[in-house]
Amino acid sequence: MNALQEEFANDLAVLAFPCNQFGQQEPGGTDEEILNGIRYVRPGNDFQTNITLFRKIDVNGANEHPLYSYLKKSCPTTRDFFAPATRLDYSPMRNNDVRWNFEKFLISRKGKPVKRYDVSSRVSDMRDDIESLLFPSL
Repeated sequence: MNALQEEFANDLAVLAFPCNQFGQQEPGGTDEEILNGIRYVRPGNDFQTNITLFRKIDVNGANEHPLYSYLKKSCPTTRDFFAPATRLDYSPMRNNDVRWNFEKFLISRKGKPVKRYDVSSRVSDMRDDIESLLFPSL
């Protein structure tokens, strides 16, 4: 995501919302702990993110953030299966839930969700969609 933020610096804002509902993969309690986890653990090697990191939220379940309720209602799910329930830390489970960390949403400048990307999507998978949204006449 750093690469996309650099490539489209004047036209794209990459926003990240940490979540600990998937295998307890985001245990950091503060912004500093989360950023240090990125820098020193995963991916590590002194990695510095250039995206905007928000506070940790729930993206699914009874306490899901309203932003994610809106995004999930606007774009269909990317998978027809869930991770094992022992790795999911929320309830109730719904068909349109985010299936795992790093699922992404492309949103227009007017705030309209355009597309949803699976956790397995690569940056190259998203680049064409971003370009067509930003530069429709090309």
